[in-house]
Amino acid sequence: MAGFTLISCEKVIEVDLETAEPKLVIDASIDWVKNTSGNVQKIKLSTTTAYYSNEFPPVSGASVTVNNSSNTVFNFIENPGTGEYICNNFQPVIGETYTLKIVVNGETYSATEKLINVPNIENNIEQNNEGGIAGDEVEIIYYYHDDGAQENYYLNRVTIPEIAFPQYRVENDENNQGNLTPIFFSNKDLKAGDAVDIKLYGISKRYYDYFKKILSASGNNDNPFSTIPTAVRGNIINQSNSNNFPFGYFRLSEVAVKNYTIQ
Repeated sequence: MAGFTLISCEKVIEVDLETAEPKLVIDASIDWVKNTSGNVQKIKLSTTTAYYSNEFPPVSGASVTVNNSSNTVFNFIENPGTGEYICNNFQPVIGETYTLKIVVNGETYSATEKLINVPNIENNIEQNNEGGIAGDEVEIIYYYHDDGAQENYYLNRVTIPEIAFPQYRVENDENNQGNLTPIFFSNKDLKAGDAVDIKLYGISKRYYDYFKKILSASGNNDNPFSTIPTAVRGNIINQSNSNNFPFGYFRLSEVAVKNYTIQ
């Protein structure tokens, strides 16, 4: 009787790829966490980089402002050399329309969006130690109550110690209009004592469509902000040169937060 031992050897091969001209990346997510003032907000500017690089060069020296519908101007001032622009007196108002304006390297970028509300995450989080499709994962179920008076869109974000990146999921209320809505999350490596950080964002329909494309293009729900094979356009427009569009999105969300410890 003959036996065979198969040994698999893997070698990482890096292909020499051409690097395109850097493009501006705008991370302009205004998050108003419930029961906070929301006055401190941050917008980050960077550029795209080589495929194999893990660092995104910061963009300094920009003028970054956000205006509300009453033309109140909120200035975002850079923490020098970081590409992070901070505002300490922002005034978040549900349903208010805000306009972003960025001037950098002789070009002007702008976007307009509303601040979207979100329901609370209910306190009755459930745990099932035989969850998942195969029944071998630790599963939690959390709930929010959809507002039946309006069309709603949501971004779910769950962070656990076992995974380096937050897990994202977008939802609409097409099948749960006005109802108590359950959200299921499971992972086979979760264990007692693990802290689960849950965030629920109210988002616009346009951002919902945009983020679905991000998740699809990345092919990686664990980290939708990894390198993607196609360019997904956001709502930020280059007013000076439409062909030189930036990556990123101007989003304003009320955020519900809930922490849960695995039992």
